[in-house]
Amino acid sequence: MLLLIALLSGGLFGLGLVVSGMVDPTKVQGFLNLFGDWDPSLALVMGGALAVFAPGYWLWRRTGRSQCALGTELPRVPAPLIDKRLVLGALLFGIGWGLAGICPGPALGLGASLQWQAGVFIAAMLAGFWLVGRFNKPS
Repeated sequence: MLLLIALLSGGLFGLGLVVSGMVDPTKVQGFLNLFGDWDPSLALVMGGALAVFAPGYWLWRRTGRSQCALGTELPRVPAPLIDKRLVLGALLFGIGWGLAGICPGPALGLGASLQWQAGVFIAAMLAGFWLVGRFNKPS
């Protein structure tokens, strides 16, 4: 049942990205172009996602359990809000997102279209995952 929920959730997410045009790198770069021809549509998509997420998160916080019976829990001791790794990761993600106009979710949708740019992005993303795993090994 959980696999079906995951499949439906992922499919709905992908469909939302396609319908909203967020798999088009030029649309995403238009949102990031604050001083040129700015396109606010990505902000509206993000707002819509928050509107869908917020009631479930509120319910999770109130009841202390996932509605899908998953073993999830809120952290008891909060991690430091901002540290060097967070800033470096955010910078790398932001630079890549701005240059390519693609982030991981839309990249998978673009990968299905067999565009070479999506293949390059997915390869770079997988290399980044590997590097993080390599450098984050416990001492």
